[in-house]
Amino acid sequence: MTPALPSAWSQAGNDLLLCVRLTPGSAKEAIGGGWTDAQGARWLSARVRAVPEKGKANSALIALLAKRLDWPRSAILLESGDTNRLKRLRITGGGGDACARLVALIETWVELT
Repeated sequence: MTPALPSAWSQAGNDLLLCVRLTPGSAKEAIGGGWTDAQGARWLSARVRAVPEKGKANSALIALLAKRLDWPRSAILLESGDTNRLKRLRITGGGGDACARLVALIETWVELT
């Protein structure tokens, strides 16, 4: 039996930490699919039209996540990966039932391949 891959998300108190592999300058915006790095960490794949200059791609990623999660943009923070395609984001205020809803959505996106 193959061991389960680590998830692209984790919980930190009432917040969710989300690992995203971003492809900027794409023909269309999309979220879905997973990617595993050399260390075995799992990342959610996302594509945005914005180019990777002056934070445009990062802003587009946050806007896309906010729209798809139906979550306030101000509650999605870029924690690391400002100039890297591998990003770690914090989704704040997702305690209780809200957290379960967010996790269910994120899990369906990661499973898309």
